[in-house]
Amino acid sequence: MHSSETDNLRVHLPRMSRTPTGKIAPKQCALLVCDVQDRFTSLITGFDAVVDTCRRMVAGAKALDMPILVTEQYPKALGATKQLITDSLPDGMQAYPKLLFSMCGDDTAGWWAKHSEIRQVLLCGIEAHVCVLQTALDLLEHGIEVHLVVDGISSQRLVDRQVALKRVSQSGAFLGTSEMLLFQLMQGAKHPAFKTISALFKEKRADSPLPGKL
Repeated sequence: MHSSETDNLRVHLPRMSRTPTGKIAPKQCALLVCDVQDRFTSLITGFDAVVDTCRRMVAGAKALDMPILVTEQYPKALGATKQLITDSLPDGMQAYPKLLFSMCGDDTAGWWAKHSEIRQVLLCGIEAHVCVLQTALDLLEHGIEVHLVVDGISSQRLVDRQVALKRVSQSGAFLGTSEMLLFQLMQGAKHPAFKTISALFKEKRADSPLPGKL
């Protein structure tokens, strides 16, 4: 089926589904990067792959002009966000330090107040079973749709990662990969950011021990 035929179907098919489909749109979607810090380099399973994925997500979100929130858990002890990620951030953007595990506490209240239009988030970072989990549950509780970027999420132990992803999906979050989500946001090759984003996924990727099966 050609794209013109698909577009025609989109116009004429009645919208009958009452089940959330997980379709995402840049105008109401933000990227959240949770606590990808120096101290975790040797502790987190597949850390290099997580950093690589988060970098691609930041670059993609920037190309799509999406809001981005980056946090750091107690940076005095755990260090700063990995430079590969911060180097990809829009000019002048800095990470928010926090003490609460969730990204939805007082430390980030100012960011959320500036972005009250947000109804969907793409969430990546560490650790899956602590800060990522608690962030996702807080967002879902407040009616914000959550999409977990599974190739950009990990923990020290794979069992914690696996159970956390299942636990959050049981509460209503959607699971996706970085490429899947960014291409979903563009919808087609005519998008102005298509060349930039497609190039991100032609680059060599960091080796990942993270299991694809959930």
